[in-house]
Amino acid sequence: MNFKLITTVLLFLMACTENDNTDSASNNENRLARIISVSASGSVNNYIFSVGIESPDTGCDQYADWWEVISEDGELIYRRILAHSHVNEQPFVRFGGAVKISNTQNVYIRAHMNTTGYGTQVYRGSISNGFTKFELDKNFAKDLETSAPLPNGCAF
Repeated sequence: MNFKLITTVLLFLMACTENDNTDSASNNENRLARIISVSASGSVNNYIFSVGIESPDTGCDQYADWWEVISEDGELIYRRILAHSHVNEQPFVRFGGAVKISNTQNVYIRAHMNTTGYGTQVYRGSISNGFTKFELDKNFAKDLETSAPLPNGCAF
């Protein structure tokens, strides 16, 4: 009888622990910035990107601090620094360029949070074929987090 009771309690505790881990992972995903739209205009090696971002900004303590264009090999092509949080403007769109790519070069566009790093919802594509939503590993080209240019503070 005691064995059944102990087994039941242990199974219950294990089930609770498993749910807590899932909730924690889910909460972490909710704190990532997501790219929700991308468009580009211009000419070869001189494109202007318009990037829509949805981020869980709370102020300078937690905000999307940049978006970037990277090659499929993980090389930084362009980074647009975001100088302030967008607490009351969600989602938001920011322009940036000149982005030096050809019209057929495939790239990733991703956003970065000052607290949780790179988001996994990115856009992938080229100027000629367009850009579509894509899931990118959070750690892909993670070393770029320390590459210039980097933000120099947060205005508000």
